[in-house]
Amino acid sequence: MEWFASSDYWLARLVFQRGLAAVYLIAFLAAAGQFRALIGERGMLPVPEYVARVPFRESPSAFQLHYSDRFFAAWAWAGALLAAAVAAGAADAVPLGASMAMWAALWALYLSIVNVGQIWYGFGWESLLLEAGFLAVFLGNARTGPPVLVLWLLRWLLFRVEFGAGLIKMRGDRCWRKLTCLDYHHETQPMPGPLSWFFHRLPRPAHRVETAANHVAQLVVPFGLFAPQPVATWAGLAVIFTQLWLVASGNFAWLNWLTILLAASTVDAGLFSLPDAPRFASPPVWFEAVVLTVTVLVLVLSYRPARNLLTRRQRMNTSFEPLRLVNSYGAFGSVSRTRREVVIEGTRDTEITEGTVWREYGFYGKPGEPGRWPRQFAPLHLRLDWMLWFVPLNPAYGGSWFDGFIERLLLDDRDTLRLLRHNPFPDRRPAYVRARLFQYRFTTWRELRETGACWHREHVRDMTPPVRLAVPQEPHTRPGA
Repeated sequence: MEWFASSDYWLARLVFQRGLAAVYLIAFLAAAGQFRALIGERGMLPVPEYVARVPFRESPSAFQLHYSDRFFAAWAWAGALLAAAVAAGAADAVPLGASMAMWAALWALYLSIVNVGQIWYGFGWESLLLEAGFLAVFLGNARTGPPVLVLWLLRWLLFRVEFGAGLIKMRGDRCWRKLTCLDYHHETQPMPGPLSWFFHRLPRPAHRVETAANHVAQLVVPFGLFAPQPVATWAGLAVIFTQLWLVASGNFAWLNWLTILLAASTVDAGLFSLPDAPRFASPPVWFEAVVLTVTVLVLVLSYRPARNLLTRRQRMNTSFEPLRLVNSYGAFGSVSRTRREVVIEGTRDTEITEGTVWREYGFYGKPGEPGRWPRQFAPLHLRLDWMLWFVPLNPAYGGSWFDGFIERLLLDDRDTLRLLRHNPFPDRRPAYVRARLFQYRFTTWRELRETGACWHREHVRDMTPPVRLAVPQEPHTRPGA
């Protein structure tokens, strides 16, 4: 057994698996709460239309076989319940085969969602959850020691996450090489957090140290993951510290937390004064054979992601096969110097005049009113807010759904409005809706003291002129209003 499993990583496996199940739970809850407006039957990018043009072999999913909003909701809630059970320890309370089946079910349930999620599920952390979730199937449970080969595959995954992100930065925006990117990043990142204002206002020399430390963490430290202990443990702890810094400075859904869990899997409990490892039974021969087979499979599938790391045209957040078993990762190959935000407004006036009163829609995570301080939403993924950040960078990001979003506001669509923090028309739908582009910046210390606002914004241009429904409809009043 000693060649196959190591009892020194029993606690690392426990932390990784329980934490991963918690991330799965958040992902399934987010899917259940957001899907109707995004990909539902009457959503902006309906699943039925997608599966009608994309074959099963390119996007394997249970929803290729059948789709209805009720079926999707049941699917997502089933995943949430299973994830909650595994997070509570259910997978450690059953035989090894049953435990593997539970982890495999979580992976298959979420893969079916991601593979029909289209642009809303095109983020790197979706593939990262699936890849980590696939490896978790073969980590065993409390009845057997953690397989050494799978622990090494987790380190290989963590290496690609960190080293890929470091390379994409060095090959991309020159501000990373000049150590100036963090002069802008905290202000222009997709979804700032409650401390981002303070990070942005650090002295410039501190930003240089931040950037240099990021390069060390992503380009040097990952090689330590493959070193003998205790070096691998210290490398993992360095990754954890760096990721907690990112958690404090912004909102990146569950990306940072998944990376922390992967780094935790490198920690050797034998190096610390921790409880002794439990006694594990010898693993079944069939389990050893499965782990060996999966290891070979992952190594074969790693060819293209590894080659991608070495090419000058490195692609980030890319899946090379439809099951998303081995992927490429990376973030912020370029950093915006200024922040532009889409502000959505509506009015009940049936004729547009200079005196028309426009009211602003409010979002949970996306900056809006200058006086509203950013909130902490990670590890929850607010997909609509994130995609609205991309639209000012390139209108093509909204080409497939943005007009449909505006139309749903005009229709007073309840599923869409549930994704918003504030609807300025609670009793009757607006007559017109428009989108305007504003430039945002964090206020200075003086402006903050005088106004209490963390943002200052200036109108740049109108992005979408006032639009109304093509076919006028009777004013809509909500029941009970």
